[in-house]
Amino acid sequence: MKKEAIILLNMGGPNNLEEVEMFLTNMFNDKNILTMKSNLLRKFIGGMITFTRTEKSQEIYRQLGGKSPIVEHTKSLVKKLQTRVGKGIIVDFVMRYTPPFANEVIERLNKEEISKIYLIPMYPQFSTTTTKSSLEDFEEYYHSSSGDAILVEIKHYFENETYNKAIIQRIQEKMQSDDYRDFDIIFSAHGLPQKIVDAGDVYEKHVTRHVEILKKMLAEEKMEFHETHLAYQSKVGPMKWLEPSLETKLKNVRNRGVIIYPIAFTIDNSETDFELEIEYREIAHELGFKDYRVCRCVNDSELFVDALVEIYTKMK
Repeated sequence: MKKEAIILLNMGGPNNLEEVEMFLTNMFNDKNILTMKSNLLRKFIGGMITFTRTEKSQEIYRQLGGKSPIVEHTKSLVKKLQTRVGKGIIVDFVMRYTPPFANEVIERLNKEEISKIYLIPMYPQFSTTTTKSSLEDFEEYYHSSSGDAILVEIKHYFENETYNKAIIQRIQEKMQSDDYRDFDIIFSAHGLPQKIVDAGDVYEKHVTRHVEILKKMLAEEKMEFHETHLAYQSKVGPMKWLEPSLETKLKNVRNRGVIIYPIAFTIDNSETDFELEIEYREIAHELGFKDYRVCRCVNDSELFVDALVEIYTKMK
């Protein structure tokens, strides 16, 4: 009897300090990240970026215990989703820039009798730099393999109500019984170079719509923050990126309590556990914030598992 498979797709992160260089090399050789047409130029520029960033990135992961948290969180999510959907469906995951890569997971899948593979990116909003890159990577490897399953993909799910309930739950967990009016909430999204957005990437539109959905849900739950903001983090290099930056936004928040939700991620990684929890916490302290809090991503929460089951069911 033929089976189905659900494959979760994410960017990945180093499993150890030795994989940091691999992670950066693969990222900056991705044509969806460095968009110049010349492969030779991309390889040269990507190599320069990797060379200049490897040591600093290793220090970041050293502070996180020598590896990215993304893999263990994803393994836990896969295990919970597998339990929920049952043995007749294979649940696995693929990382874009670090193991497990698409080719090795596909090799395992091709040993099974599989009729359909459902691809669910761990990016709630669509971007060419994340969703498109991960879907293309898997599909190219699969179509060059011996597999004959039908591939079914979803490109975004930021409008899924259960997924958004999982976000609201994370915010509630961080706020506990404190007065929401004493805090501003900032939805912090990973930034993109403006030229990628200008070329037609819908990511900014999706993020903006997602914030509006969450603002409505916060109001319905009587979670009345002083103000709600959107900002972008992780800017690299001199070119223009999406604005406002998180640092600029923090400078303009008048309230002295702030809570951050990483709206572009479903799984915690170095940009949540280091950039938001450590680097921006220092900035907030310097700016005089009395209280600075960062929400966990939905990770392997039961509501997120519920959402993934819903997404898979609707894809069928």
